[in-house]
Amino acid sequence: MTSLWYQTVNAPLPKASDQEKSDVGFEHWQEATQRIDDIDEQLNATSLIEDENAKAILTSLLGNSPFLTHCVLSDIPFTCRLLRNGPQATFDDLISELDSFWQTQPARDDMARQLRITKRCAALTIALADICQQWDVFQVTESLTTLAEKSLDYALGTLLREGHRRGYFKLPDPENNPQKGSGFIVLGMGKLGGRELNYSSDVDIIVLFDTEVIETDDPWDLQGNMVRITKQLVQMMDDRTADGYVFRTDLRLRPDPGSTPLAISVLAAETYYESIGQNWERAAMIKARPVAGDIKAGYAFLDILRPYMWRKYMDFAAIQDIHAIKRQINAHKGGHSIALKGHNVKLGHGGIREIEFYAQTQQLIWGGRNPDVRIAPTCKALQALVDAEQVEQKICDELIESYQYLRTVEHRIQMTNDEQTHSIPEDEAAIERLAIFMGYKDSKAFETEFIAHLERVENYYAQLFEETVDRNNHADETGNLVFTGGDTDPNTLNYLKSLGFKKPEFIDSTVRGWHHARYRATRSTRSREILTDLMPALVHAMANTAEPDTAFLRFDEFLSELPAGVQLFSMFQVNPQLLDLVAEVMGEAPRLAEHLARNSGLLEYVLTPDFFTPLPEVECLCQDLEKALGQARDFQDILDISRRWANDRKFQVGVQTLRQIISIKDSGIAQTNIADAIIREMLPRVQEELAIKHGIIEGGDMCIVGLGKAGSCDMTATSDLDLVFIYDVPEDCVGSNGDRALGVAQYFARLSQRFINALTAPTGEGMLYEVDMRLRPSGNAGPIASSLASFERYHEESAWTWEHMALTRARVMSGSDQLREKVEKSIEDILTRQRDMDKLLFDVSDMRKRMEKEHHTDVVWEIKQYRGGIVDIDFMAQYLQLRHAPQHKEILQNNTIDVLLKARELEILEETVANDLISAIELWNIVQGYLRLTVAAELKKEDGGELPHALKDDLVQACGEPSFDILCERMKNAAQQVQKHYKQIIDDPASLIPPKEEDQ
Repeated sequence: MTSLWYQTVNAPLPKASDQEKSDVGFEHWQEATQRIDDIDEQLNATSLIEDENAKAILTSLLGNSPFLTHCVLSDIPFTCRLLRNGPQATFDDLISELDSFWQTQPARDDMARQLRITKRCAALTIALADICQQWDVFQVTESLTTLAEKSLDYALGTLLREGHRRGYFKLPDPENNPQKGSGFIVLGMGKLGGRELNYSSDVDIIVLFDTEVIETDDPWDLQGNMVRITKQLVQMMDDRTADGYVFRTDLRLRPDPGSTPLAISVLAAETYYESIGQNWERAAMIKARPVAGDIKAGYAFLDILRPYMWRKYMDFAAIQDIHAIKRQINAHKGGHSIALKGHNVKLGHGGIREIEFYAQTQQLIWGGRNPDVRIAPTCKALQALVDAEQVEQKICDELIESYQYLRTVEHRIQMTNDEQTHSIPEDEAAIERLAIFMGYKDSKAFETEFIAHLERVENYYAQLFEETVDRNNHADETGNLVFTGGDTDPNTLNYLKSLGFKKPEFIDSTVRGWHHARYRATRSTRSREILTDLMPALVHAMANTAEPDTAFLRFDEFLSELPAGVQLFSMFQVNPQLLDLVAEVMGEAPRLAEHLARNSGLLEYVLTPDFFTPLPEVECLCQDLEKALGQARDFQDILDISRRWANDRKFQVGVQTLRQIISIKDSGIAQTNIADAIIREMLPRVQEELAIKHGIIEGGDMCIVGLGKAGSCDMTATSDLDLVFIYDVPEDCVGSNGDRALGVAQYFARLSQRFINALTAPTGEGMLYEVDMRLRPSGNAGPIASSLASFERYHEESAWTWEHMALTRARVMSGSDQLREKVEKSIEDILTRQRDMDKLLFDVSDMRKRMEKEHHTDVVWEIKQYRGGIVDIDFMAQYLQLRHAPQHKEILQNNTIDVLLKARELEILEETVANDLISAIELWNIVQGYLRLTVAAELKKEDGGELPHALKDDLVQACGEPSFDILCERMKNAAQQVQKHYKQIIDDPASLIPPKEEDQ
């Protein structure tokens, strides 16, 4: 009589980690037995659990795994058959029965149901072989792989047969062998390709179709039909029904999964791999193997890819990239992160991934010249590397031993609840149950052996590239930064979160997009290799900003604008401090970040020795600009060079301000000096250009007067230019002397307009400044350029009070010394004339009320128009100038602070009032300077809630306050003080003056 298999099992079996669950399982067994219709089967089931050996085996299942308990109780006759015949015979029968069922040409639903039943039975069979130590790890993974291949092939064959019947394509043998010659290829990747599936593994596949093989009457719909079949294939494998599921199916290892369809043509795949395929994809393709569909066409495709996968000569750039991938996977050195609780057996330190990586990286390096190492299964690859004299036999043996052990742990974790997890539980009780399921007496014994394997693997793994230098200097960090492969690495997400990123999934998907060449800057292989090497440094640089997610988002926008990446990425490699600066700009200064995104060449300027040295005086800037313009070949070059020069220096001043190398006051002077240099050097060149056709006006001259912030030397990063053009000519002059002569007024109007165009016209280098001409005589209705006489006449006879207020800031920015003196004397005369003081007071008060009505804001951060803000102080200063200049012309200063200082000195203002106003305007200038530099959007929250944390810190430091809340309180108090003084100086006295009809 043939012995029953369960009676031959003599290996030590795991005890029940939960005896109560085991007892309940046996009770359910007995209940289910009573429901079996076949008397013989019922008797077999009853007698089986009375056998000591069989009961011990069942106890190991029922007392440790809810999932296996479900499999046992779902089909007791099958469980009895399995215990009688043993795993090997039963598994062989299951595959034979599946083959026979396939040959009946079943419908899709019938095939899907049969696949699920077979999977459930096979899962129990394989688990039993594993637990009873009848199969080693390799037999377990081989059997799981065989089942997955059969399932995929028969599911696909069913769908191909359907597709043929619907006219999608024509198959050579649709009834007997629809897969053969179909041109539909399913490549098994990862563990499926390497015949190493784990117990609850996803199956990673790439679906291709060969248009050269497929015969179809409808080629235009072929792509759509192939995608439709792929979706149906996934549904047949994935969908959970009353019978369970077959295998979870993952298509994310296909080329650029974020932007490609589920099924792609062979030609498209070839083009992708040969143009933008990455080294990690080369590593993944080591395990690629046709597993379903047209196997012949699948191998033909892999033959085409062989030169891409296996490079004949060692590519040192690729090796550097592989080193960088290692640095990504481990952002630290040493074994201090290894622990039992919660450790990821697959991805954690010392885990299965490190063993796989140990083999694959060396296969990539040596496989091009030695075909013998091109082996998919990890352990066989290790032995092949030994045979090729690239790995020591001792290392190979120990890594294989650890691989088998760790895979066994992984299988036990997954067997418990059929979950696709690789992590040791966090709960102490759950760890204890896992240890017992592994056959240990307790978790301590389990921990000792488990940690020993992890440490051994990590030690060999660390030695793999021990000669490489960790230039990113994050050796003290603990965590993964893996952005390669089809799966999101959970440890990477956790690590990003620990670094301060609030949206790690976004970071992960964005970086993967970079690696898939979504931007021009990452389309070359070399750029992606350097970027891979930079990733740890880049991520940490962004993490060191106050708002890492915002900084990263702006860096992504910056990257998207780059025309190419190799040069810039190489610059970051050589100059890591540059990456820190970019992160600082991205995180703290949106306006600078936008400017940098449009002008990435600025970063080269950052590397110049004097970048962090404050700008020199305007005369030196003029010399520097003149030297740069000396390289111009034509006027278009002048426009481009001037923009590059100005943008470089504006950015330089912005960075120096951001880092508080210079104060806001110094920043305003520097920004104004840049504008002065541009105006002084640009005007004569515009005149030369105009003279080509129209000649010059002999003896004529024109100067440019700056008003507003250009006049007060308070320009910010976003200031426009308020300009007035004034010319003077001899009395007998009638026009220019060129071939196409122009009259005097027409000539200077043309010159002024061309000059404005030279400043404002957008070129490939951007624009220089916006120009505002509304402060010229008669505003927009007046001539673009005024003669000195008409300028004087207008301000003597027609100017409104607010125009004289604006004129208090007038500063001649360019022109001959002679004309400059005339214009300055004319402006002084206008401002020092006697005027109706009641009308002055009433006009100032009335205009401020009109502005308040039009621009009212309750947000203190809108400090220009906020009551008690900049406008109120400027109005007071301008009023005091116009009122007292006839007696004290020294009060005529361009800058508000200087006006207030003079007013205090002349005792026009009480000292306490002057001090309050000076303190407030200094505060407002600092706050406005930082806001104009950094914040791109309009602020709408009274508490400044939209402000980046880093900007808040900068404001607190620049304003000399201990905290942001105290700064906010100081701002509100300052505004209240200013408003009180404004009321006393302007509004209260004005309220006593009755308005007159003729008041303007």
